[in-house]
Amino acid sequence: MEELITAPPSIRTEQRRGSRFPVIVPVQAKWQDAGGRIVIENAQAREVNNQGGLLDMPNFPSVGSQLELTNLISGETYRARVVAIRRKEGRVVGVAVELLIASETFWGVNFQLKKTSAELQRLEHAIRTGGIDQRILMDFRDAVDHVRKTAWAVQEWQEREITHHDPQTLLPLLTSERIRRAAQLGNAIVSDLMTQEVTRETPGVDKLFDAVQRMHRLLDDLLKPS
Repeated sequence: MEELITAPPSIRTEQRRGSRFPVIVPVQAKWQDAGGRIVIENAQAREVNNQGGLLDMPNFPSVGSQLELTNLISGETYRARVVAIRRKEGRVVGVAVELLIASETFWGVNFQLKKTSAELQRLEHAIRTGGIDQRILMDFRDAVDHVRKTAWAVQEWQEREITHHDPQTLLPLLTSERIRRAAQLGNAIVSDLMTQEVTRETPGVDKLFDAVQRMHRLLDDLLKPS
């Protein structure tokens, strides 16, 4: 059972406004303790939104205290307030903080990418009932899917660097995704050719022909029996 320790009634308690997104963001927290001593601790944000986030940190100020947070990747600094201490089975599992001024940028690129991907998904669901031609809807869905997967790759690259894992292992996954999308797009163009929606007058068809020929030659060499 998770226990939530919040501020006394005179201090505003934690009120989460909007969904939080899972990220890994290294931050530095600085505050003044009861004795007037400046305390500096490194922490890691794990769930965030533009209002605040949940930090993993070994030492922390009391609920209601203000602290200065610095994003160790971007160097951006913001003031925040501790609004809750989350505990589970007597162990601290996170320190909930609220930014004094909401920010879309403080938590960095990964947060912005995840938020944008979620908004694109919501937009996709919204336009399904808009009477839009199915082909346009499919193109939009494919584009959103591509953006989401590319955003995931950017996020993974940064997080692997932060956690000291080799980000280069992502490159084969990106190549496989590019091939999948090329095959998907190629089949769509075949369908357009069969229905004569692509003609000699279609802009760019000559460049497509040249690209397909070059690709065919290279793939033919690649797939020849050794």
